[in-house]
Amino acid sequence: MRYDGISRGRFLAGAGAGALGAAAAGAGLLTASGAAAADATVRPGPGRTPAAGPGVRRGLTHRGVCYEVGDGESAATAWNAARMRRDIRAVRRDLHASSVSVFGTGVERLAATASEAAEHGLHVWLQPRLGDVPERDILDHLAETGRRAERLRRQGAAVYLSVGCEFVLFVPGIVPGADAVERVENLLKGAYDPVHMARALRRVVGRAARTGRSVFRGPLTYGAAHDEEVDWSLFDVVSANYYGYHRTRAGHVGELAPLKRWGRPVAITECGSCTYEGAPRDGGMGWREAVDYTKEPPETAPGLRRSERTQAAYLLDVFDVFDSMGLHAALVYNFVSPELPHRADDPRHDLDMASYGLTKAVRERPDDPESPWHREPKESFRALARRFERAAHR
Repeated sequence: MRYDGISRGRFLAGAGAGALGAAAAGAGLLTASGAAAADATVRPGPGRTPAAGPGVRRGLTHRGVCYEVGDGESAATAWNAARMRRDIRAVRRDLHASSVSVFGTGVERLAATASEAAEHGLHVWLQPRLGDVPERDILDHLAETGRRAERLRRQGAAVYLSVGCEFVLFVPGIVPGADAVERVENLLKGAYDPVHMARALRRVVGRAARTGRSVFRGPLTYGAAHDEEVDWSLFDVVSANYYGYHRTRAGHVGELAPLKRWGRPVAITECGSCTYEGAPRDGGMGWREAVDYTKEPPETAPGLRRSERTQAAYLLDVFDVFDSMGLHAALVYNFVSPELPHRADDPRHDLDMASYGLTKAVRERPDDPESPWHREPKESFRALARRFERAAHR
C-alpha cells in the first residue's frame, strides 16, 4: 500500500512510539500554572533536577493536550491566528487543561501560539518539529524557537523547551528514506543499519541539547519514542511519546517504569488512540491501519467501526496509570486533525476514524478540502474535561 498521499498532519499522528517501537522490536536497539509553580517542580540544568521524594504529592502535575501549528494540507486547514485563539481558549476553559504542547513549524506561528497559551495561564511545552530538511536547518529552526521561548520565560511564562520529536523519523540520514513516511516503512521492514542508527541518533540528540542550552535557560527536554535509548542526563525532564496497549494497568506500569530510573520528572508528551473499535491495539500505527490512501478519495478500511467511546475509555485508562505513577505531566495527541474530516453520513469516508484528535473536524462541503470547517468535541474531550476539572479542584 502506498502512503504518498499522507499529509504532514496525517503522518504525525502515526509518528509516535508505535511506528518506531514496531520496528525497534526486531532490531533490539530501542528499549524504551505559573512560572513559580513550574520552577518549584523542575529546576533546569543537567544533574540538578531532583527526583520525587517522600511526601511529594502523587498524581500528575500537568494535564493537557498537543496543539499543532503548521502549513496544513490546504489553505482551509493551515494555521491562522483567529482559529488558534479560539482553540487555546477551548483548551483552557472547556477542556480544563493546565498545559499545552505547541508543536510544528514556523517560528512566528510557534511563538504566537505559545504566547497566547501563556496569556491564558497554561503551562507551555514548545517544540519545533521541522523535518525532511538538512540537519543544520533543523538546528537553526530550534535555536530561533528557543530564543522565543527564553523571551517568554523571562516575561514570566511557565515554558519548557523540547528540542524536537523522534529524530529517527524526522532528521535525514539516521534511517534511510527521502521523507518521514519512507523512514517509517524502512523501520518496519528492517531496512536500516541499527548500529548506525543508534550512533547517529545519539549525535543528533546531543547537538540539539547543546543548541537548546545555548539559547534557553528554562527546563529542557526531547520528545522521544517511549523505548528510545536517550542520554537523559542532557535534559531536565524525561519525555516519552506513549501509545502502548495493555489489558492491565500493571502492563502499562511495567513498560513505563524504566523511564523513572534517571531520577528526573517523567512526562508523557504524546499519548492517544484513533477513533474506531480496536484502535488502542494499533497504537501509534492506527492511522496506517484505518485508511487506504491508494483510493481516491481515501477510504476507511473494510469493517472499521467508528467508536468515540473506545478512544475515551483508553485515554481514561492510561491517565489512571500516569496519575498512579506520580508522573510529572501527560499530554494527549492531539486537539484536532482538520485534514481528517468527520463524515457522519458516510462511514466509508469518515477519515476522522484515523484521527487521534479530541475534537472532530466537520466540513461545510464534505468533499472539498478548501471548504470551511468547524470542530466538535468527541466523547474523549468531554471525558477528559471532567477529569481535568476534578483534578484542578483537588
